[in-house]
Amino acid sequence: MPLGRELPQLLKQILFYKGRKFNFEVNRLRLPNKAEGDWECIRHPGGALAVPVTAEGKLVLVRQYRFAIQGRILEFPAGTVEPSEDPLETVQREIQEETGYSAQKWDKLGEFFLAPGYSDEIIYAFLARDLEKLENPPEKEADEDIETVLLTPEELEKAIIEGELVDAKTISSFLLARPLLV
Repeated sequence: MPLGRELPQLLKQILFYKGRKFNFEVNRLRLPNKAEGDWECIRHPGGALAVPVTAEGKLVLVRQYRFAIQGRILEFPAGTVEPSEDPLETVQREIQEETGYSAQKWDKLGEFFLAPGYSDEIIYAFLARDLEKLENPPEKEADEDIETVLLTPEELEKAIIEGELVDAKTISSFLLARPLLV
């Protein structure tokens, strides 16, 4: 069990919905401290994220339309880990699809839960270096409305501090990568 998990006792499954990218369930549980109750949870296969850095030290991000927030948000390229796929494979595919770059050097930055109050989604973060712009990048998925944005680490830090819409996985991964950005 990764990241120190302690399983609760399942007393009753109340609701289960299988979605395209994740599942939603409501269960009656007994927690390790013996408390009982009904809890909702999004079950997610995990996501992989790249912090791409050009030879000039610029970060490659995407400004992407997200229907849930009804607007655009600044993010590092990322994607859902497919069944039987290693997170590194996921992020190598996603960086090409979302930004048109590929990377020759990959370093694992770490992993973290995205929203543990209601989801088990883990983000696997990687630093991507030695970038090459692809001559023929893969087609974006039909629902992806994405613009590639290059920022210096200082510009990204300023955007975060000034309250520009930047998602939590990008902020967390930037923090993990910051000591490695020269």
